[in-house]
Amino acid sequence: MMSLLGRPDVDAGEVFVNFNQNITSLAVATSGSYSLYSLSSVDSTLDKIYNTKSDDLFLIERLFESSLVAIVSQRAPRKLKVCHFKKESEICNYSYSNTILAVKLNRERLVVCLEESLYIHNIQDMKVVHTIRDTPCNQLGLCALSSSSEHCYLAYPGSVTSGEVQIFDAINLHAKTMIPAHDTPLAAIAFSPSGTEIATASERGTVIRVFSSQDGSRLFELRRGLKRCVSIVSLSFSTCAEYLVSSSNTETVHIFRLDRSAAENSDHGKQSSDDWMGFLSKTVTSYLPTQVTDVFSQGRAFASVTLPEAGVRRMCAITTIQKQLRLLIASQDGYLYVYSIPSVEGAECQLLKRHDLRLDDSYAMDVKVDSHHTSGLNSNVSIGGAAGVPNAAAATAAAAGDGKANEKPGSSSSGGGNAGASYASAVKGDEPAGGSSSST
Repeated sequence: MMSLLGRPDVDAGEVFVNFNQNITSLAVATSGSYSLYSLSSVDSTLDKIYNTKSDDLFLIERLFESSLVAIVSQRAPRKLKVCHFKKESEICNYSYSNTILAVKLNRERLVVCLEESLYIHNIQDMKVVHTIRDTPCNQLGLCALSSSSEHCYLAYPGSVTSGEVQIFDAINLHAKTMIPAHDTPLAAIAFSPSGTEIATASERGTVIRVFSSQDGSRLFELRRGLKRCVSIVSLSFSTCAEYLVSSSNTETVHIFRLDRSAAENSDHGKQSSDDWMGFLSKTVTSYLPTQVTDVFSQGRAFASVTLPEAGVRRMCAITTIQKQLRLLIASQDGYLYVYSIPSVEGAECQLLKRHDLRLDDSYAMDVKVDSHHTSGLNSNVSIGGAAGVPNAAAATAAAAGDGKANEKPGSSSSGGGNAGASYASAVKGDEPAGGSSSST
């Protein structure tokens, strides 16, 4: 396997796992194929809605519940393919000047991230509408695109020496704000579903902060731990925006509750008469150095999950499944874990299901859970992923559907004369997410 700029998620193995924007489906790429799963009944079964043979992939992004998927293979890491998976057709492809490190989608924009540049496409016709050049060196392709069309913001690192976050308005195509989030370089960033908030973590990994993406004001400061610095791998808001979940290179996944009412009361100096702990903390910390008082004021994890192994990359998400809040953990060892989330702070998350993602059948296997030992096989898996630059003529050709989306020598676009119609139907999502599919 080739080394893609030293990215650990690619170098670690052969499987890529990624949730779509609203956590309704899961993409899984194994050696020689990729699959899409519905998460609508993940408590009981993980339904495979699509499977096809392909080159080994290290990136898949599905646009919500639509038929549009963007993929990048290990064999051609500079080429982005846009496909209509339900019609099993490649709509267009684009070659870039360097390795694609991240691709992010929402209903308005498709963003391609290279090591030192970002390309913003109109999702409706794939025309390049803006290019951000000479960005600070971004070897891991760290960036985030809000899933909201109303607050369609793009975030990326503003420095290689500190944790600056640049917020860019991807609709009006201008810089929005710069947030000095951390003293050390960024390790993870994520937008809330509405796009109005952004969570950040630095390479130190002990503190997670949440800011307003509109004016850069700090809203929450959350303490992940005190004992050790860690590498944050995954950072995600819940679909209801009331929780934030993080995973790292340790065995612990942390869930934080974002109590906005408490934050508002704090901003106005309000304090209930029976909040004696808050009063004591405020009194004591008034005599302590700033570094110490910061620790007192930081929020602690609402709940956590301890998994069997450290050093395993895990992508996490919190969503509502059949009216119940669920924590989903897609793990490097090839499993999807499903946990219930307690309603009371400090209670344990209960493991409900563990699905094996490596099986080649119509369903992912429901693995029986041993409450005393829940580790799976340590198979090679690439998790998460970040992923790129066509010229305007190539993008226009793709939109026109003339089968010549990529004009560079040795590259081509498939889809024929109806590529434009295929693209429009894929973006629109004109078929149900859980519809029938075929395998090749």
